[in-house]
Amino acid sequence: MTSEKIRDPETDALLTPKNAAVVIIDYQPVQVNSINSMDRQLLVNNIVGLAKIARTYELPIVHSTVNVETGLNKPPIPQLRKVLDDLPTYDRTSINAWEDREFVDAVKATGRGKLVMTALWTEACLTFPTLDALREGYEVYPVVDAVGGTSVAAHEAALRRVEQAGARPITWVQLLCELQRDWNRKETADQFMTLFIETGGTAGLQFAYDRG
Repeated sequence: MTSEKIRDPETDALLTPKNAAVVIIDYQPVQVNSINSMDRQLLVNNIVGLAKIARTYELPIVHSTVNVETGLNKPPIPQLRKVLDDLPTYDRTSINAWEDREFVDAVKATGRGKLVMTALWTEACLTFPTLDALREGYEVYPVVDAVGGTSVAAHEAALRRVEQAGARPITWVQLLCELQRDWNRKETADQFMTLFIETGGTAGLQFAYDRG
């Protein structure tokens, strides 16, 4: 069976390395330690895996923190800094990152219309910029298993709210598969397997076994 020619990555309706940007907001110790909607270690694994996906597929990344410069909060967790430490962070005092001029300017500077959005908490720092970005015409893709809330109810209500407004929830696995899309993209095929195994654990190993 022959695949179709790989579609234009800039005009493709699906996410590609050429039409999407990744937004990572507030993965700082206080926020991570307050998450009660999922296992915190799994959350850390998933956001670090997502950051590695973005680096592998060379997506622009906008990384924001809150209240580091004021001294009221700590820098991002070290696991994430290890992946993103060469990139700038846009520190702010606003809960809603979209109310920070430097952050919004950085998002617009990517030139991408599709935003893969991650933030802590789901009910605030994810919801508010998602709603604002949607109003400005962006497509927003919250990564549901790389974000978390202060409770299961808060997390789920926030996801329902942004979905009703037009957001398009995805998971990190879906993002990885959507960016790769075709094994003929040989420059990232091997990295795909590494990322899947590292982030997916035993599920990734089973996938690798089945494929090999």
